[in-house]
Amino acid sequence: MNISRALIISLLLAGAAFPLSASAMTPDQKGLAIAVEDDKRDNGFLDYKADAIMVLKNRQGDESTRYLRFKTLEVQGDGDKNLTIFDRPRDIKKTAFLNFTHPLGDDDQWLYLPALKRVKRISSSNKSGPFVGSEFAYEDITSQEVKKYTYKWLRDEEYRGQKSFVVEQVPAYENSGYTRRVVWIDQDKYRTLKVDFYDRKNALLKTLTYAGYQKYLNQYWYPDEMYMVNHQTGKSTRLIWKNYTFRTGLSNKHFNKNSLKRAR
Repeated sequence: MNISRALIISLLLAGAAFPLSASAMTPDQKGLAIAVEDDKRDNGFLDYKADAIMVLKNRQGDESTRYLRFKTLEVQGDGDKNLTIFDRPRDIKKTAFLNFTHPLGDDDQWLYLPALKRVKRISSSNKSGPFVGSEFAYEDITSQEVKKYTYKWLRDEEYRGQKSFVVEQVPAYENSGYTRRVVWIDQDKYRTLKVDFYDRKNALLKTLTYAGYQKYLNQYWYPDEMYMVNHQTGKSTRLIWKNYTFRTGLSNKHFNKNSLKRAR
């Protein structure tokens, strides 16, 4: 039975119970079906705010800590809009980052640098660069739209006691710093548990793990912690999340590049 990409998407979006383990599905079709189901389960939150602590550690084990806030707006027919504002320490205070994710093509990204008192547009060729000195790249902190990747189911396996899909994701957009990502998604709640990132030489570059998932609005699962380790440099970045609040009334006016300097 030859099941087309369009049929898989239409069935899943319609809420049909699709047999992901069906032997008729190719690994590519199964990988796409998993991605679409994952995306569907995260739709409809409208907006949220959250606080975070970012802990950066170098190879020698020295740590530095930053305090920041996130705002996210769900956009129908397009990718999410995100605003990140740094509050502490003093040397990074008022730095702000604005991202407009798009399903296809380059995302729009701007960074406000208070020391220079100017807004800098992040070019598409720099999306693989480190986000404000962390082990997260600019492309890591955008919403993960289905069309941004091609997919291949690799296997099912248990990860930290949870039955998981293991799916390979290959960027479908230019200027990515990765040849591919390998993602572990739990089969019950479709929560991302782990991501391995491979560099442009197809060598393992980083691993991101998620922990402490909490359920919000009786539907949406968000982690308390994200931990990114760079295997090539020995550096790491830990993001500790707290104070999630949903449906706060955010709108497009809160995500304007011209107001980055006044971001609060």
